[in-house]
Amino acid sequence: MAAERSLKPDENHEKLFDDVFGLIKNYLVKYHERTSKVIDFKLPSELNKQIDFRVGDNGVDAKDILSLCDKVLSLSVHTCHPHFYNTLFGDADEIGLLGAFVSATSNTNVFTYEMAPVYTLMESQVFTQIRELVGWDVGDGIFSPGGSISNLYGLLLARFKQFPESRNAGNYGLPKMALFCSKQSHYSVLKSAIVMGIGLGNVTQIKCDLNGRMIASELDSELAKAVSSGIVPVAVVATAGTTVLGSIDPLDQVADVCEKHKVWLHVDAAVGGALLFSRKHRQSLAGIERADSMTWNPHKSMGAPLQCSCFVTKHQHMLAECNSTEAGYLFQKDKKSYDSSLDTGDKSIQCGRLADVFKLWLMWKHEGMLGLEKRIDWCMDLRDYFKDKIQARRPRFRLLVQEPDLTNVCFWYVPPCLDDLAVPGPTDFRIVSSERLNKVAPIIKARMVAKGNMMMAYQPLPGGVPNCLRMVIINPMSTKKDMDFVLDEIEALGHDIAV
Repeated sequence: MAAERSLKPDENHEKLFDDVFGLIKNYLVKYHERTSKVIDFKLPSELNKQIDFRVGDNGVDAKDILSLCDKVLSLSVHTCHPHFYNTLFGDADEIGLLGAFVSATSNTNVFTYEMAPVYTLMESQVFTQIRELVGWDVGDGIFSPGGSISNLYGLLLARFKQFPESRNAGNYGLPKMALFCSKQSHYSVLKSAIVMGIGLGNVTQIKCDLNGRMIASELDSELAKAVSSGIVPVAVVATAGTTVLGSIDPLDQVADVCEKHKVWLHVDAAVGGALLFSRKHRQSLAGIERADSMTWNPHKSMGAPLQCSCFVTKHQHMLAECNSTEAGYLFQKDKKSYDSSLDTGDKSIQCGRLADVFKLWLMWKHEGMLGLEKRIDWCMDLRDYFKDKIQARRPRFRLLVQEPDLTNVCFWYVPPCLDDLAVPGPTDFRIVSSERLNKVAPIIKARMVAKGNMMMAYQPLPGGVPNCLRMVIINPMSTKKDMDFVLDEIEALGHDIAV
């Protein structure tokens, strides 16, 4: 007969919790220091030697758990490091991190008010204030597991508004549908087309200008062409912060076109939505209030811990009308203890849903509107400092976009071995097709990772543009000295490249 296991917490776990939180505190202190490494890169064969990834029949003790936690932290990429510029997210706000700890400890599911009373009311207030920032008096919202799912919500609502019958009948019997986005929009639009049964072949990608912004006149032309062919445009996805260049589509112009053709406008502001907090920079999003829906990821330029993504719409009740299935075991309408309309889970396409709101709410509560505004303005100021330094260091550095919209700064480093290559300036960068220049950024990235003291991405662009380096400035702890360090380091890593 198997031994009965006590349900009482192991006494060692109290000490283990203290020890693990000690590790976390030491981790945050160590990797906020510029003298530490961003990454101690290991090949899979090396990692397999340092961590036994197999799970055996018998469990391990608290000492082993502590050791494993230590190894995982030390061998992971240290996104909190001041010299981590690799992605559109980075250092997690420490108050937001506390929020993540607390919400994980409460271990609840945000589908009904009785299961998550505090988080339910918190979500309601947060979405009210986000809508106020956008410029909508009414509407609705939901937290999702990332910007891709938030974009999917927008497109699902767009189809539902166009064809309410699709909720029951699906796409059967409906006219041919199409989605429209820019050539530099996020790939989640294509993923959504697959999920929704619209199909990749029915996504029209609109041409962009030299700054990576959708050309509204091209959108107008493509929409008219689709309608004349008997195709129904379901939605246009404008982007406020493209993945590579950080470009913001001309939202007012795009909104004019959408109104003309009576098409749903969804704005993917996963990155750029943070500008709503800045009185200095929010004008870059002029026209966003005319959209039907919007995606915003606080885990990107706002520093909320992953994952934290908001979908908001100005159409009240439509999330429930589109997605509700009224599962009786959860969403009873005859509840006596409270108003069942407080149950938010049925308007989601998920069942299980984390309390992501608490991470955002706690850091927002701590910083206030003015604190978040300062964060955004500082990163934008550093963007200006960095690009101005690049311009001053020519001919070795060349900007792809002279005046970027957000904190993405894309550039080439041109090593001495390419002095024979005429690399044009930013206004005509798309005509560049040098295979030799294309090899430079990957070599710099490989050397950078091997050295470990900095991390930055390199990126391809449509039209045969050679790989460029992409600097993403979202860590409010970054300084002007850090910007100088980056350029000095790239010169050191790339000066002897031979291609």
